[in-house]
Amino acid sequence: MPEGHTLHRLARSHQRTYAGQPLAVTSPQGRFASGASLVDGQVLAKAEAHGKHLFHNYVNGHTVHIHLGLYGKFTDGTPPAPAPVGQIRMRLVSSTQWTDLRGPTACEVLTPDEVAAIHARLGPDPLRRDADPDKAWTKIAKSRTSIAVLLMDQSVVAGIGNIYRAELLFRHGIHPLIPGRSLDHTVWKEMWPDLATLMRLGVRRGRIDTVRDEHLPEATGRAPRQDRHGGEVYVYRRTGQPCLVCGTPVMGEVLAARNNYWCPTCQPA
Repeated sequence: MPEGHTLHRLARSHQRTYAGQPLAVTSPQGRFASGASLVDGQVLAKAEAHGKHLFHNYVNGHTVHIHLGLYGKFTDGTPPAPAPVGQIRMRLVSSTQWTDLRGPTACEVLTPDEVAAIHARLGPDPLRRDADPDKAWTKIAKSRTSIAVLLMDQSVVAGIGNIYRAELLFRHGIHPLIPGRSLDHTVWKEMWPDLATLMRLGVRRGRIDTVRDEHLPEATGRAPRQDRHGGEVYVYRRTGQPCLVCGTPVMGEVLAARNNYWCPTCQPA
């Protein structure tokens, strides 16, 4: 599932491409036909993201809410748009570009109150200007749940996925099974800006890079990472491989139905 930086990257792209223009909105597949009719021909006021949710806000007060889930993806190009092929849930067309959406978990038109309800149930997003890390800390500090599970809870912090979770904990030497209430507040205040910096880098590059300069292939002489996810990381999907800092084999296990990775030396229990 795409992590938060991907949705913010999409929001910025859609804002640059479509904001301020009337859009032809259709649903070639038909599953979004009634929703598309509510915004077809309307001007897009703003595209924004909160965590793993994307919002297209139109001037008539309607908002198209999109959650890509595991299989959703956008494709685009310049007009004329090709004949629809496959299951296209939503198609946007302006005078300069077209965009198709396939396979999302959610693609729906919401009222302002419904949009507000989604924002309210999500935790702070490190990539949003309105993010309040203290809101996340309040939940973390009183929880017996492990910090690794808490960081994946979108009501605690919005936008973190498996990669950012594992990498953030490694960068701060935190064992993934430490209960939230055992985490030092000073450490949390260091983690939050680090997470925001990593995610902003992800928006710019379109991939997740978490390795500090001194541990990059150029500095150490090691081979670059070869993985379909791309990017240089410390522990994610590196089970059994030597830690880039201490050389200890990276550990991996399933935690709360998701794969989890850590270094037992750099992140002691």
